Amino acid sequence: MDLLAQARIKGVQSEFIDALGKLRVTAPEALKSILDALPEKRVYRFVSGPVVVRALGRPRTELASVGAPPLQWKIAGNGNVIAAGETREPVIAWPAGLALGYHRLTLTDAEGASEDVPMIVAPERCFGGDFDRGWLLAVQLYSVRSDRNWGIGDFTDLAGLVRLAKQLGADGVGLNPLHVLFDDHPADCSPYSPNSRLFLNPLYIDVEAIPEFSADLVPDAAATAARLREGDRVPYTDMAALKWLGLRAAFNSFVTSASEARRNAFDAFRAERAPLLSRFACFEVLRHRFTGPWWEWPQEWQQPDEAKFAELRNCPDKREVEFVEFVQWTADSQLHAAKELASQLGMRVGLYLDVAVGVQSNGFDAWNEQTAISRHLAVGAPPDVLNTIGQDWGLAGFNAGGLEAQSFVPFADMLAASMRHAGAIRLDHVLGLKRLYLVPRGFKPDNGAYVQMPFEALLAAVARESAAHECIVIGEDLGTVPEGFREMMQDFGIWSYLVMMFERDDAGHFRNVDHYRPNALVTLNTHDLSTYAGWRSFSDLKMKRSLGLDPGENDQARWDALGGLDEILRQNGISANDLYSVLAFLSRTPSRLLAVSMEDLLGVIDQPNIPGTIDEHPNWRQRLPVALDKIASKIDLAALKAATRERSLPGGN
Repeated sequence: MDLLAQARIKGVQSEFIDALGKLRVTAPEALKSILDALPEKRVYRFVSGPVVVRALGRPRTELASVGAPPLQWKIAGNGNVIAAGETREPVIAWPAGLALGYHRLTLTDAEGASEDVPMIVAPERCFGGDFDRGWLLAVQLYSVRSDRNWGIGDFTDLAGLVRLAKQLGADGVGLNPLHVLFDDHPADCSPYSPNSRLFLNPLYIDVEAIPEFSADLVPDAAATAARLREGDRVPYTDMAALKWLGLRAAFNSFVTSASEARRNAFDAFRAERAPLLSRFACFEVLRHRFTGPWWEWPQEWQQPDEAKFAELRNCPDKREVEFVEFVQWTADSQLHAAKELASQLGMRVGLYLDVAVGVQSNGFDAWNEQTAISRHLAVGAPPDVLNTIGQDWGLAGFNAGGLEAQSFVPFADMLAASMRHAGAIRLDHVLGLKRLYLVPRGFKPDNGAYVQMPFEALLAAVARESAAHECIVIGEDLGTVPEGFREMMQDFGIWSYLVMMFERDDAGHFRNVDHYRPNALVTLNTHDLSTYAGWRSFSDLKMKRSLGLDPGENDQARWDALGGLDEILRQNGISANDLYSVLAFLSRTPSRLLAVSMEDLLGVIDQPNIPGTIDEHPNWRQRLPVALDKIASKIDLAALKAATRERSLPGGN
């Protein structure tokens, strides 16, 4: 079979028009690398692809063929047959009351031709929330200063942020991804380059809040922590060294002196998160034992193996496996406590968490899901006006064939891991649910190709998990959006992500409030864009030029944008142009959620992250200028409450 025929079967689009209007044709050698990295994809006879049943009304599925009628159908879930029937027509009318979830559909015609198809039974739409309009306080958790943390904002600080948000009248706190990174490389701190999207970053644990920890276990901890709290940047390496020392001491104390209730709670968590937690713990122990990425490990450990895991749990490494599980239990418990606090305070969203678009290829998820995640391919973006050579984000993503073979369960597990603590999540680069731009390892980003994803099935999985966890889903739908994409997304109840800085017409004029969609989160900017203070002062342009980056805008364009902002504010009867004036404008939009960044409220000039830089800029390291307990005194509370009063939570004081 030639390359183009293989590409059609695997959904690889090797020719496309990029954002610059140029025809892009993937080089044959790059195309071959992409095809070789993707698993086989089933070509179905009786159906066109994975079957999605939305549980409202009387759902039907059109068939591609009935073969030799009658066509028998059988749905299996959790090892049991949950429904069966037959049809002579090219359609199946599904019985009412099918169990929601991820099933396998077997279709067999009268001549014995048979095929097994993934099937998702999902709610009609995602959970939509039970409020009209609200707003969220968006914070980089690592950046929070307090007089008690160990050099990085932690989950106890998060509880303080929840209380602060309530005081301000907000409905919750928005955070960047809390995914686990690599504990032996603490300086690699980007929350968007995770080891795994299934587990939490232990550096956010408040060690002193662990019941088994006491100060005498790490005698110098208080003095070291005080030193680590100094300065404007998080000292990741030294901070991590102290935190892991404290976590180890707390675990050793737990092993020798934990109460029966604590041991039972630990065992319950391990059972709840099995088998993924056990696998992750074994992976982390193996990762520290061997050098190099997992594909260079001894052959016996290059694939997950339950029998080998059992051996590991009964060898001298048993305690190390339990330590990883203990750390994850601790992180999960402390994050859950913050979620519960938000609920007790009556916040209608609570925690709003980000979900990264992919994972590091040498991390747990890529090892655990070697069919569903393609480690030889990196997610990125084709050339556009700001990135004329394209982008390679260095992250491995899911693929269609592998997900279909496992009935989309790996994708569902990834969603559930964040939704278990969140009232809302944001899916980074949600366009990847329809197609991913993939760059083969060893090739430049302008030599990638689009690969089609099972869009409807992935949307159904999102709706299923959203409803099960009562979690709003926001899709980061920025960039070149395929025709019909937003309509499908909205039909399944996924909200849009609207950034005011990008909401301008072809002439550069800011769009008015009636342009903004109701089911959306609206924000002034993002962590990858300038803060408001930086934008008004041109500091972002100066910074990027000093780093040798094209800011994508000259000074005259910025002056024009500032004038355009003044104009749209005046059209809405807002005479000033300070931050609170902009928030007043955004508050009037029909969009149901507004995110307000802490950096903007505190007048921070430098943005948290500058894309295209690694060490040139202190990405993901900068601290807020004031401590948590002083933030309220540094904000113009009256102006903030006036700006957000149309959507503020009752009871803020």
